[in-house]
Amino acid sequence: MKRRPVVCAGLCIVLSCVACSKSNNLLLGRVEAQVGGHTVVVTDCYRTSVPKPDLVSGPVGSAGTYRFVPCRDADVTISAERLTVNGQAYGALAAADTVAVDHGKVLINDHEARVVAAR
Repeated sequence: MKRRPVVCAGLCIVLSCVACSKSNNLLLGRVEAQVGGHTVVVTDCYRTSVPKPDLVSGPVGSAGTYRFVPCRDADVTISAERLTVNGQAYGALAAADTVAVDHGKVLINDHEARVVAAR
């Protein structure tokens, strides 16, 4: 009977280590990926495995079109350095900008981004 708490504690430690990584933190619901030269973070995304970003068109490393859909409610597309999240355009990104989709808000470099009117 004295072994039971030790086994439970060990199992909890192992599960925490497996559930948390830089790219996927199941406990906090946070996923992260490099998408076309930009770090993209999505919160409120509880997945045991996260699909990698797709290069939709263009050569790797170019300003092609990249798509990252880690969750049903987060569809991030970067095409020719222009950001679209869930079908809404947010304008141009500068080199190495970070993007966060945080509970419905879109942040670029920790500043709330505004939807850009279609032309």
